[in-house]
Amino acid sequence: QVQLVESGGGLVQAGDSLRLSCAASGRTFSGRYAMAWFRQAPGKEREFVVVISWSGGITSYADSVKGRFTISRDNAKNTVFLQMNSLKPEDTAVYYCAAGQRYTTTPGAYIYWGQGTQVTVSS
Repeated sequence: QVQLVESGGGLVQAGDSLRLSCAASGRTFSGRYAMAWFRQAPGKEREFVVVISWSGGITSYADSVKGRFTISRDNAKNTVFLQMNSLKPEDTAVYYCAAGQRYTTTPGAYIYWGQGTQVTVSS
């Protein structure tokens, strides 16, 4: 089993930055997993934010965060990061880290999920 634990969320003002982390653990976390971030705002469906390939060489971003968010990973530490700059009130959501064996934007394709971390951006 693989466990994903997110951290770094919080309450910030519009224009501020946050850095989320997702630490993976578990004896089976040795495969080449793509890692992604999704988010879910109250009353809305979970939406794709960004995905990174196992090597870190390929990334895809949702249009809503392109140019403001940056994903990276440190495979030696089994950790993925999401640097979020120029935050907007519409970025307010619970952010989830996910791991899967396919490089995709589809949430159903991801096998493992974290518990989520709240990001709140005030105007």
